[in-house]
Parts: sequence; C-alpha cells; structure tokens
Amino acid sequence: MGTDTYVHEYRRDAGGVWELHGRNTSLSRFAELSGVTDPQALYRAGRTHPKGMEWPDGDRLFRVGLLRRRDAVPESDLGAVWSVMRTLAGLHGDEGVRLVVWFG
Repeated sequence: MGTDTYVHEYRRDAGGVWELHGRNTSLSRFAELSGVTDPQALYRAGRTHPKGMEWPDGDRLFRVGLLRRRDAVPESDLGAVWSVMRTLAGLHGDEGVRLVVWFG
C-alpha cells in the first residue's frame, strides 16, 4: 500500500513502543503542532507532507506514513480469515489466492 493521506497518531504502550492509536484523530492538536490551518489540507496532510514526517507531542506522535493492512483491519477482527489466506497461499502461491468481499 502507498502513503496514507491521513496523519497517523501513535501512543506509547506500557513497554514504551509506539502503537497506532488512530488516523486523523486529535486533528486540532495536530494543527497546532504542524501549523496547517486549511481544513482540507489538515484532513489530507499525507498529500502535502512527505512520508515519514513526524510531529512529536509528549506521549503522542503524529506521523505521515504507510497504511498497512494490519493498521486498517486489526488481526483481532479478521485473524481467522488471514490465517486461512496464509495457508492457501502456502499451498497455491500468493498469486493463486484472492479475497473478495461484498458489503450490501
């Protein structure tokens, strides 16, 4: 996946490791830190700031980064599906497995 247009907010866990807290959360604080004042630019900061740009804020960190599947869909939500997909990919190769989802 490519650079996410939303800014990612990270918070430290009990072990001091940065964990994703959300995307486009605490935008008013991010606006103060980044100096972005235009609401549209604020909402899509990943379009105007380079990947990897960070704004530290105490126990929080705002970062423009890549959106990974595990960020968008936590393992706890679809863990069994990902397990089956890995098993099928092991049998048939990555190109031989596709997940199609319908939301109606």
